[in-house]
Amino acid sequence: MRDIRAAVADLHATGETFALATVIDTDKSAPRDPGAAMAVGDSGEVVGSVSGGCVEGAVYEEALEAIRTGRPVRRTYGVSDEEAFSVGLTCGGTLHVFVEPVSRATFPELGSVLAAIDEHQPVAVATVVSDPSDSGRLGRRRVVWPDHAEGDLGPTAGRLTDALDDDVRGMLAQGSTGLLRYGVDGQRRGDALEVFVQSFAPAPRMLVFGAIDFAAAVADLGSYLGYRVTVCDARPVFATPKRFPTADEVVVKWPHVFVDEIADQIDERTVVCVLTHDPKFDVPVIKAALATRAGYIGAMGSRRTHEDRLERLREAGVGEEDLVRLHSPIGLDLGARTPEETAVSIAAELVQTRWGGSGRALRETSGRIHRDTRPLVPAGFGHTHK
Repeated sequence: MRDIRAAVADLHATGETFALATVIDTDKSAPRDPGAAMAVGDSGEVVGSVSGGCVEGAVYEEALEAIRTGRPVRRTYGVSDEEAFSVGLTCGGTLHVFVEPVSRATFPELGSVLAAIDEHQPVAVATVVSDPSDSGRLGRRRVVWPDHAEGDLGPTAGRLTDALDDDVRGMLAQGSTGLLRYGVDGQRRGDALEVFVQSFAPAPRMLVFGAIDFAAAVADLGSYLGYRVTVCDARPVFATPKRFPTADEVVVKWPHVFVDEIADQIDERTVVCVLTHDPKFDVPVIKAALATRAGYIGAMGSRRTHEDRLERLREAGVGEEDLVRLHSPIGLDLGARTPEETAVSIAAELVQTRWGGSGRALRETSGRIHRDTRPLVPAGFGHTHK
């Protein structure tokens, strides 16, 4: 829902009932990950996607039916399902989709959820998506913040509510989205109830150092990929918002000083891109970044620049166990030349580092194309700093 929150906010503001279809689970090479969503207004307007086009038509009809009846429904689409195959899910995967009617009455906390996402505050939505016991909990939800929770799972759901709140906070801390299963009375080893938890952790940060044309292209792609992008440079004539319109903030400060100031905000999901290739800038900032928990630290430059940089970092007291964390020269070998092509190369390495891909052409590989929906490191990349 994060990607379509502006449209969802507009639909919610009208006061009318609309439908929200969410991917809650996938198998094999499904085209979208859990959390992908599509909203359908009462007028038939559609925003978002649950399959990249494969089953949108079928889900759209389910959404209209949910608006009409006021009842949520869970559906599965896959190649083993003749109906699903007929509507185009031919990629070999399976999608589990939950379609629910949404209104101010059924989801009064939605406005607060959307506000928290916009304000980069952590929040999770836990929705009962399967209830074979027919206890009336299907579609009920809890909205969980780190320090409080709202929502009613039913008059006899005390034990379930307590267990769910604890489990959801654990998932929220990791930025995880997925299904939880419980017994009808909240037993953690049960499987009568399925609850879909969608975590909206603050967007991961991308710190781009060096206010050059390459930085503008990296900032553009970083923003597109969902990062909260900061561009930092000590030269005020170059570090201006006008030159970096897609960045969330532009900071005029010596890069290493800025890293030291925000070190407690840098976590395993943080990406650091050092694009200055000037020793007086990049050696101090790389040393400072390597002292943080940043999951990815990359530096631009030629192989000669890279070797010179390593020697300078060693002279500055950086140990070999930290130097192996440095992605330098930054990016994958795509033959990139322009700033835009270089930004694609860097973005490709970020994706590869997160999911563990080979970096080879898909036609040269075998097996599943889409990797496990969980990153190699929960909610982030690379190493956890000691």
